[in-house]
Amino acid sequence: MGVENFITFLFTAFIFIATPGLDTIFVLNKSITQGKKSGIRATVGINTGILVHTIFAALGLSVLLSKTNYAFTTIKYAGFIYLLFLGITKLKNSNKALKLEEHKKPKKQKSDFWSGFITNTLNPKVALFILAFFPQFINPTQIKNPLPFIILGTTFAILGTIWYVALTFFASSFTQKINNNPNFNLWLNRLSGIAFILMGISIVLANN
Repeated sequence: MGVENFITFLFTAFIFIATPGLDTIFVLNKSITQGKKSGIRATVGINTGILVHTIFAALGLSVLLSKTNYAFTTIKYAGFIYLLFLGITKLKNSNKALKLEEHKKPKKQKSDFWSGFITNTLNPKVALFILAFFPQFINPTQIKNPLPFIILGTTFAILGTIWYVALTFFASSFTQKINNNPNFNLWLNRLSGIAFILMGISIVLANN
């Protein structure tokens, strides 16, 4: 089906996924402050974003994005603005103690998925990563075939889901402790807010 060295891809992809980054921070923050259900919804959103990038790559749109300054810049600044919004929101929440609850309103539950989805989809580095990484495991004669991209992208998303769900169950075990220690939640919001802002700045500084 055009895929080569699949076992090597699995091993290398897992290393990339397990390396702490924006997605890890996002899932941990959701899991610790709002519980495992919130973390799982964020996980599904993030990995749905991976599938969107995969489809773009399979259709050749990511190549266009990487070669067109206007398109790349538009996506880059859209991602920056959204991450800046998330960071400022977290910093504002650090001014008050928030009581953590496992059960959230339906609107809030949906926002966990969409926050993860938008954060990942508006990160042009993900598109460029897929363009640089996936072709290393695709037969050169099949590079224009969308199927190998879809296979690798789906595999990458499944691995990511497994890893982040595991992190979610680990991190959510701290929810009750945070309920009993509001100061921890205040500092977590501050650190998360700063992290989101720095991640947004790193996206803006990404070169085409």
